[in-house]
Amino acid sequence: MVLTVVLGLLAGVITTLAGMGGGMVLVLGLALLMEPAVALAATGPALLVGNVHRLWMYKAEVDRGRAWRYALGGVPGALLGGLALGVVPTLWIQVGMLAIASLAAAKVLAGWAWTPPADALVPGGLAVGFTASTAGGGGLIAGPMLLASGLGGRAYVATAAAGAAAVHVARMAGYGAAGVLDVTTLQLGLVLAVLLVVGNALGEKLRQRLDDASVSRLERGVVVGCLGLATAGLLT
Repeated sequence: MVLTVVLGLLAGVITTLAGMGGGMVLVLGLALLMEPAVALAATGPALLVGNVHRLWMYKAEVDRGRAWRYALGGVPGALLGGLALGVVPTLWIQVGMLAIASLAAAKVLAGWAWTPPADALVPGGLAVGFTASTAGGGGLIAGPMLLASGLGGRAYVATAAAGAAAVHVARMAGYGAAGVLDVTTLQLGLVLAVLLVVGNALGEKLRQRLDDASVSRLERGVVVGCLGLATAGLLT
């Protein structure tokens, strides 16, 4: 429980300071403390709360057309992935987590980037939903996909939050139907949601003391740490 509290706070701090990686650290860290499938299920409520909060703050900026197309692919993808999580071998989940961590490292350390077609919101949403449900890190796909569709600024943040909220609801439904998300796991997810909010507040205070170079170093350190956590999960 102590390690879980530390991970929840750390994930919130990292997300605020580096802009990415907090969710991956949370999932990969929890996957060392419990079954990877349970770790994924526990993060569902926490990430849902975070995205609903962002959606509420920027609700007037949501691009409804793009959000609907994102959800049209994302919801069935997340539901399918949630159902699959109950039957796929643990090794497959761990391999998927390592693959996502490797993509994040390639993006941050090697400058790897990809630009999907502008009209790929539905199939892209399907990939985001399935990836988020089975390995975490769906944002690595969602970000380029939404940017390629023409979104930017607050509209990007709001629409991403709307689509992600739909994905998290669907994957939680899939987890529940597969028997992965029970009352205990749901309670853990709600505790993590509170810890993420507190971590975000702590990160905001620390952010004022860091320059851009420090943030860049932190971002690199986070992805290296994620690679280490994912590798440790696969080997243990």
